[in-house]
Amino acid sequence: MASLPLQHASHCAVFHLKCRSFTKGCWQRPKSSSLCNREKYVRPICATAEAPPFRLFEPSEVDVSTSELEPTDPDFYKIGYVRSVRAYGVEFKEGPNGFGVYASKDVEPLRRARVIMEIPLELMLTVSQKLPWMFFPDIIPIGHPIFDIINSTNPVTDWDLRLACLLLYAFDCEGNFWQLYGDFLPSVDECTSLLLATEEDLLELQDENLALTMKEHHHRAKEFWEKNWHSAAPLKIKRLACDPERFIWAVAIAQTRCINLQMRIGALIQDSNMLIPYADMLNHSFQPNCFLHWRFKDRMLEVMINAGQRIRKGDQMTINYMNRKKNNTLMERYGFSSSTNPWDTIQFSGNAQIHLDSFLSVFNISGLPEEFYHNTELSSGEDPFVDGAVIAAARTLPTWSDGDIPPIPSAERKAVKQLQEECREMLAKFSTSSGEDQQILDSNPEMSRTREAAIKYRLHRKLFLEKVIQALDIYHDKIIF
Repeated sequence: MASLPLQHASHCAVFHLKCRSFTKGCWQRPKSSSLCNREKYVRPICATAEAPPFRLFEPSEVDVSTSELEPTDPDFYKIGYVRSVRAYGVEFKEGPNGFGVYASKDVEPLRRARVIMEIPLELMLTVSQKLPWMFFPDIIPIGHPIFDIINSTNPVTDWDLRLACLLLYAFDCEGNFWQLYGDFLPSVDECTSLLLATEEDLLELQDENLALTMKEHHHRAKEFWEKNWHSAAPLKIKRLACDPERFIWAVAIAQTRCINLQMRIGALIQDSNMLIPYADMLNHSFQPNCFLHWRFKDRMLEVMINAGQRIRKGDQMTINYMNRKKNNTLMERYGFSSSTNPWDTIQFSGNAQIHLDSFLSVFNISGLPEEFYHNTELSSGEDPFVDGAVIAAARTLPTWSDGDIPPIPSAERKAVKQLQEECREMLAKFSTSSGEDQQILDSNPEMSRTREAAIKYRLHRKLFLEKVIQALDIYHDKIIF
């Protein structure tokens, strides 16, 4: 395993954050000029036992001319290396939509999962979920008023408020790691969380229920700030969040980057909410190639590649943020959605039903409802039509199944037409079409990140409905009895 030379390691203690400015009140990071497509992987590893092709936890050289992403600033690696963060065979890249983690070499499938990243507990910001609550590391001195603010929250429902308070204090704590790491977190303008969206942005969702929910979340965070950051609050509290926007931003960071894990300190095991540096740069996928593992003995978080997973150089390393959740839930928590979310649903109100086994057979979908997957072994060749949206259709379409009673062709085709018509009625209720939404996105590249996320959300809903209509067309022509 390669390591940094002593001369280089000694220089790691000096941090020159190039092209960046940082104060205790705010920080800025210039936007990347490169372009990247985050449709498949949204937001932000596993490893090999062999020595990485670059020095330990340093970026390898990347040919920017052949990549849409840029290597991240070397300081991003250095501030972690000197604090015992280790990464093997991976590199961080940055685009206009934020950071991502990518394989720097081919990884052949093995029977056992392998480690690609190790992050020590001491760098994490942690708040336990249940009383008696604790935070770690123990950076808040006894008697500091932020302790009383955190202690006044509900441990079950206010986990994000508590974590935001701890994050803001870490930014203000002299010499704390998060003062440096915070420079690489998304700014207010770069964050897609709908907590930061304007009322005009929320209207772009074309989803009244989700818009109302986000307004309630925003009001809750602002009300908490007004309660604790009042005019009579001590200066050491005021300077943490001089305005509500900064506190709401901290809540958005807590929500979108928090990882929930069990933590053990001594003999005590607690479910905890954690902000974990470097691991929080992993983006989401519905078919992730990595997972997180807590190593109790060394109080270390490991990012691991799935057993048997083949990774190609340049592949993005991903985890699944929330399993079996619909797009509205992902938007509420993280500010992203997908047109191929295999767990999205459609609420049908009619009585039409199609034969489940016949529909699954047409698209070579196998498994039980909770584990549907495209069975490629039954396909004569690659079928680009079958994706997460078709899997979701198999779950969400009204179906019937009886092995002893074959479906009647005419009745089955009639049901298909009725379901298609209901989908078209749902599409007609939107004030814009999917084509118009795409045109808006293409013609306004400088729109705010929250507005872009809102328009993509409604676009993905329409694309899902259109895909279901297409799938029903194919089923109509290829009904198997």
